[in-house]
Amino acid sequence: MTGTGVGVADAAGRGTGRLPRVRGFGQWPVQGSPKEEGKALRQSVPRSAHRTLDLDAARPDAVAAVTESNAGRLPELTPIRVGRMAATPFAFLRGSAGLMAHDLARTPMTRIAAQICGDAHAANFGLYGDARGDLVIDLNDFDETVQGPWEWDLKRLAASLVLAGREAGADEDTCRAAAHDAVGAYRRTMRLLAKLPVLDAWNAIADEELVSHTDAHDLLGTLQRVSEKARANTSGRFAAKSTETAADGGRRFVDAPPVLRRIPDAEAAAVAASLESYVHTLSEDRHPLLGRHAVHDVAFRVVGTGSVGTRSYVVLLLDHREQPLVLQVKEARPSALVPHLATAGFETPTVDHEGRRVVLGQKRMQVVSDILLGWTTVEGRPYQVRQFRNRKGSVDPAALAADQVDDYARMTGALLARAHSHSADPRLIAGYCGKNEELDEAIAAFAVTYADRTEADHADLVKAISAGHLEAELGV
Repeated sequence: MTGTGVGVADAAGRGTGRLPRVRGFGQWPVQGSPKEEGKALRQSVPRSAHRTLDLDAARPDAVAAVTESNAGRLPELTPIRVGRMAATPFAFLRGSAGLMAHDLARTPMTRIAAQICGDAHAANFGLYGDARGDLVIDLNDFDETVQGPWEWDLKRLAASLVLAGREAGADEDTCRAAAHDAVGAYRRTMRLLAKLPVLDAWNAIADEELVSHTDAHDLLGTLQRVSEKARANTSGRFAAKSTETAADGGRRFVDAPPVLRRIPDAEAAAVAASLESYVHTLSEDRHPLLGRHAVHDVAFRVVGTGSVGTRSYVVLLLDHREQPLVLQVKEARPSALVPHLATAGFETPTVDHEGRRVVLGQKRMQVVSDILLGWTTVEGRPYQVRQFRNRKGSVDPAALAADQVDDYARMTGALLARAHSHSADPRLIAGYCGKNEELDEAIAAFAVTYADRTEADHADLVKAISAGHLEAELGV
């Protein structure tokens, strides 16, 4: 074989060199300039337009939105969910991804699609363990993930930072600066990724460089404390606190209502049996790892804020030395964003299994994912499966000192850009975002306005609870 280059087929499939175009790969020579395409989008969607928030008459009120989002959940648990959302405006935002998607679908968008988290609020970033025992930091909740507008994730992050900052006691200038600088970090990181070779960009911003990259040095002490706690947050520690010796010499979960409770044998057997199909969603090199563990018990465990009321189980596995590995089998409901994608001009996805949607979305966005991430079906309902307590840790953005909120904002903005760049061309988004702070200022203004709206929604929810219109279990 001789020559200096490899030819490809044109759009009609005709080769322009010695080799045809290979489906699934790019073109050569490179066609067009994504950066210039991104710049051109500023004409139809000015960056300053992103400050806009127009709430239409069809917008459900807070009580209606919460009631609607409770549909299909276990009714005995929805008071816990309502109580958790009523705790603070930031908690309300965390549980109302669908309501915010309704609002975002009516805001300006570039129509650049990415795999988005769908719930990229400030508390959905955290530490977790990789296969080697090291800690990585990234987005860590993907229940709502879909292909959608990148702006939705960025605006949800910015608004959440304002609310978290207010809850932390930061003044209004600090809260607005946090939203502004999260967008700035996103924009600068996307520009950095756009300049790198694709493989380097894919793995860029190693976690040990993240603090320096985002100038988050005031956050170092907090991250160190969270890391120390995360390293101790293991299956072994959870099992030691939550199980007891069983009659057969193994172990079984102990009731700790309302968060952890034992379930009927038939329900436990159905969850255990579903793990057989789960194994086949994993890479075959993982099979011997699970094959050296035996299933000992299954219990129901309440999780999260937005997830409360969904069916979620913990499964206790023990190896030959009786060392535990705990899996979480968590119901995967349709993304709360899906009903609003068509309004935003995006295709409504066809999903054959909601657990698979969550898992593939997570793998598309994270640099490193849980090696035991998979999916299954229990009694006709889709579930995702993952490790439980694999050295997970998180920063509570609402508990940060005022001088740390801005550092945390820049760090999360950079992480979100890295996640989006795996599915959307960073050159295209970077071309649109540009070098100046026009986008930063616009989304910061949006974030403050939306935070005010969320506080009003939260007040309406609290009022409805006080009036007896909604049942809430507070402090659980």
